[in-house]
Amino acid sequence: MEMLGYEFMQRAFWAGGLIGIIGPLLGVYLMLRRQVLMADTLSHVSLAGVALGSVLHLNPALSGFAVAVIGGLVIEQLRRSYRTYSELPVAIIMTSGLALAVVLMSLKQNLSKSFSSYLFGSIVAVSDTQLRIIAVVAAVGLVFFIVLRRPLYNLTFDEETAAIGGVHVGLLSFSFAVLTGMTVAAAMPVVGVLLVSALIVLPASIALRIASGFTAAIIIAIGTGLIGVFSGLTASYYVNTPPGGTIALILLVFLLMAIAIQKLIRRRNRKKHS
Repeated sequence: MEMLGYEFMQRAFWAGGLIGIIGPLLGVYLMLRRQVLMADTLSHVSLAGVALGSVLHLNPALSGFAVAVIGGLVIEQLRRSYRTYSELPVAIIMTSGLALAVVLMSLKQNLSKSFSSYLFGSIVAVSDTQLRIIAVVAAVGLVFFIVLRRPLYNLTFDEETAAIGGVHVGLLSFSFAVLTGMTVAAAMPVVGVLLVSALIVLPASIALRIASGFTAAIIIAIGTGLIGVFSGLTASYYVNTPPGGTIALILLVFLLMAIAIQKLIRRRNRKKHS
């Protein structure tokens, strides 16, 4: 293909492929743990990190990555402090991240103009440094989910039972929060801050709706994520649209199709049994 002859498109497809694997995989666990908004929250926190890096003349990608990881740890700590109000930590961190990003952006002239690639994603914005970060995050994430699959499975469905079974619930939860922050920050160059949660949540939504079991849900989520990312990047290149929005819209179409097909199947089954 002509577009793959360009180095920036090769980097974009490598980055998108890696995120298309680890993002939906993380999304399945986030949905089952009812922490879907955590991805959206950390994306806004990561934006504050990017702004901080620009103001302090640091690498924006690395600063956004570091702040997103710290944000994940803070959310987990607050979640333990407000067990009765589990949604409160997410609201606190999201508003704090947005407020910090707005203030930092106002401190530096012309900073908002360069933020469009971070907000909406950009095919040409994926640098070699960002690609290395994404590769490391994907590798760490895969090792994490493979090695800790059983205890993480138990933690996802029942923390108390997992603790009784010998799982170090606190350490595993904090590790999961760190990985969530890492994944969100790594996905920013591809889909942008505003739509990073779509790449994590939508494939998982499709998978959990049609899958017959947990393993099947993971496979379907990853497959859907990869198809959405690759088709979205291709369409974005030829139509000249923001990759984040294009990928999110394609995944949304997939979700609507899955819902429609599932309803048709249910209607047919009802007619057969009636």
